[in-house]
Amino acid sequence: MTSTLAPFACDPTRSRGRLHPEPPAGARSDFQRDRDRIIHCNAFRRLKYKTQVFVYHEGEHYRTRLTHSLEVSQVARAICRMIGLNEDLAEALALAHDLGHTPFGHAGEFALQDCLAEYDGFDHNAQSLRIVTKLERRYAEFDGLNLTWETLEGLVKHNGPLVGRPDSKPLPKAIVEYSEGQDLELHTYASAEAQVAALSDDIAYNAHDIEDGLRAGLFRIDDLLALPLVGPIFREVMARYPGIDEHRLIYESFRRIITVMVDDLVAETSRRIAEARPERPEDVRLLGRPLVAFSDEIVAHDRALKAFLFPNMYRHFRVNRMTSKAKRVVKDLFALFVAEPNLMPPDWQLPCDGPRGRKTARQVADYIAGMTDRFALDEHTRLFDPSVKP
Repeated sequence: MTSTLAPFACDPTRSRGRLHPEPPAGARSDFQRDRDRIIHCNAFRRLKYKTQVFVYHEGEHYRTRLTHSLEVSQVARAICRMIGLNEDLAEALALAHDLGHTPFGHAGEFALQDCLAEYDGFDHNAQSLRIVTKLERRYAEFDGLNLTWETLEGLVKHNGPLVGRPDSKPLPKAIVEYSEGQDLELHTYASAEAQVAALSDDIAYNAHDIEDGLRAGLFRIDDLLALPLVGPIFREVMARYPGIDEHRLIYESFRRIITVMVDDLVAETSRRIAEARPERPEDVRLLGRPLVAFSDEIVAHDRALKAFLFPNMYRHFRVNRMTSKAKRVVKDLFALFVAEPNLMPPDWQLPCDGPRGRKTARQVADYIAGMTDRFALDEHTRLFDPSVKP
């Protein structure tokens, strides 16, 4: 396989290794092993009942974090195959990128950020790192999954360098603490595979959030026809298949939208490769700008699409109501557990340092962040409804 890789792709035989050295895994490469560990971990299974926009009980056909991660993985593998990058590393990153998300999507994350403002804060990327390096407890010799350096680097840096840029934000404590023991080179870009995984995420959620919004009745196809990229493709499908039913129209249109975005990314990235001529993965990291990118035209279309989705979907009054309820559930649970940590299961009480202590707050955040939508709602009912048995 490695003979087909581009010279700047990440080669598993040249990996920087794991924090805790392990013997080879036979026929599996190190990146395949990372992918398998991610798929088998508890946090990955919980993504089944963690939502993107809609809470799980609102319908079985809306995207969850699990289905979204699988879709991102499929897109990332396809792009890597076209460019000559390592598909296994990109797949591992795509499958792991949402592990740190809270219940109730971004509503839960915003609520935990508010709750932890006086402590060490909350960041879903940092939480993903905590999960794969500390919170998963499956192996006899170490905590976490003991993933390769390349996978950990891509997990925290897939959106670019974390330090040294004018727009750099204060680093989450979890990332700072981990990097002190294993330097993830936070001042550089991540590998090309990580950059592919990040933009595959954009491709997947742009297309599928619109599909879910149409399914939920938050807006209509007619509302999309004036949008760049989306509108022309819908019109093309309607002209080619007169009288097509709405379900088929939506699917036919969105598979074309995904194809256009993938083809554009491959073309723009190929142009940048020809210009930069990277010869090693390190050349990608030190390039000073992303190697993997969309064209300016698709970037503009993406902005227009997000500008439409923000008021018409993410801030739709029905979504606002769900968001409000979700925030209350998370904040109620946090306030109660921080004040009374002995209400958590025994294993979660052990590292606590008393009511409202700093260690207690972090332990409570880990406990809540790991919850599914369903478990969080049930836990809230058990603890706040006097008529329900605890």
